[in-house]
Amino acid sequence: MKKTIFGALALLAGLVACTPSEMVYKDAQVTAVKSLYEPADGKAVTLATSSTAALYFAWEPCKVEDSGSPMYEVLFYKPGESEPVYVVGADDNGFRNHATILHKDMNKICKAAGFSQGNSGTVEWTIRSSRGLNEQTSSARNTLKLTSIEGLEEMPNAFFITGSATEGGADPAKAMEFASPEQGIYEIFCELKAGDYYFTDKKSAEANRYYLDGLKVREGESTTKVTKPGIYRITCDLNVVSATITEISKMGFYFCPTNAVEIEMPYVGNGQFQGSGPIEFHQESWGRDERYKLCMELGDGSWIWWGTKNGTDSRPNDAQADDPSDSYWHIMEWGPMYNADGSTIAQWDNKWKLHKRFDGADIKVTATFNVPQYTHFVEFAN
Repeated sequence: MKKTIFGALALLAGLVACTPSEMVYKDAQVTAVKSLYEPADGKAVTLATSSTAALYFAWEPCKVEDSGSPMYEVLFYKPGESEPVYVVGADDNGFRNHATILHKDMNKICKAAGFSQGNSGTVEWTIRSSRGLNEQTSSARNTLKLTSIEGLEEMPNAFFITGSATEGGADPAKAMEFASPEQGIYEIFCELKAGDYYFTDKKSAEANRYYLDGLKVREGESTTKVTKPGIYRITCDLNVVSATITEISKMGFYFCPTNAVEIEMPYVGNGQFQGSGPIEFHQESWGRDERYKLCMELGDGSWIWWGTKNGTDSRPNDAQADDPSDSYWHIMEWGPMYNADGSTIAQWDNKWKLHKRFDGADIKVTATFNVPQYTHFVEFAN
């Protein structure tokens, strides 16, 4: 009992002995970065329209008073000015002494520095290091000559396809709208017939117009002629004014236990693929196997997976099975379906399970694109 009392008194005395200043949290001091490594001073870079092209920045690490990890930001300036026009965090959420900046983001820096599209100019860059509220900006600056990407002067808020070759025909009011999976990127699944097509930012004859010059998106009144009618996936990255056009040969309902496409899903219009057929769950020693995915054959003969976005490994419950808007049905692309030797990649991964009501039934499977969240749904065929 005495030991307990003495221990409590000692602890109290220790707390009393601490002065207020000793109990206040203090951010550790941080030094300024001394040397900039990459890009070298005076380097010239022509920015590319590729969505993966990037420029690598590196610098000497700074020092921190408590030996903790500092954070870094890359600051860009107009030559001779004291306020940055653009700031980018370092890799790994700011904790690395390097940064990988995509060319399409470098193009935003060009715009902030006042370069006209497709022209060259010079910026200066340096590093700001920080630890908590304490920060230091390096006195070292490197110059960087950039040739910007020839892009759009104003980013549209929406994107549509119209023209004689499209599903809506030449009437702009019947234009099909692209989905936008991320800022500045627009994607659509559609059928193109013989004829011409172009893009707009509104379903109106007064809309701004765009067209494809090869695989570059241009503003103007020109159109693009269809050389091969078919079903296509068109992706326009307006951040770098580039497009990707992929022909789609077919889509199917893939049943994991049989490692085969059991139901063909033809294109039915407006970004939807749909097919019907019988399905029989596969008998295993542990029970009935009902796992499935979706797959798509491209024009070059390759196949890609479309699987679950939400990592589910269970059957849909009764409420989900009746609700096509439930997130259980959301889909996303999961890469190639086959290895070079023809063997199946990830046969059992990223799949869904059929509701028990469908064992031995005729089902209808619908995949829906051209919407903010790509999805699918399984129901009775009749």
